Amino acid sequence: MAYTVSLEHAFTNYDELEPLYRQHYAAMRERIEATGVPMSAYNPRIEEYRRAADGGWLLNFVLRYEGKAVGYANIYLTNDMHNNDFIAQEDTIYVDKQHRNGSGRLLARFVHQELKARGVKRLNVTTATDLIVSKWLARQGYKHTAHCMTLVF
Repeated sequence: MAYTVSLEHAFTNYDELEPLYRQHYAAMRERIEATGVPMSAYNPRIEEYRRAADGGWLLNFVLRYEGKAVGYANIYLTNDMHNNDFIAQEDTIYVDKQHRNGSGRLLARFVHQELKARGVKRLNVTTATDLIVSKWLARQGYKHTAHCMTLVF
């Protein structure tokens, strides 16, 4: 198995990653709508993503299998509004179901190493597509620190 991870400029590779983004969004939307929370159709704000990437505060990590993109992690860098700590917040993290065989650990290690090297103090991740991922994150050292609640208007 020839899995690799690289840090790429976000959304210069959008056309290649778009099918994965669409697949991920559809799975997340299906799970969330099953709870009674309606979600709008996939319609990303590409120019906002590009601006964030150009500004250096959106990182796009790409997991590849034999050169083909099979997963990604889009991570925002920011400073905590309450204490000014340099932190990271995931926007989306996804690995195609056919490649969930340990390759996620490779992606996670790469992301963790890069964030640590940049001086990030915390990475906040929200599991929305597959809630079982929370158990996997706990095994990777993540702490359960919050619940996400949604009110529909």
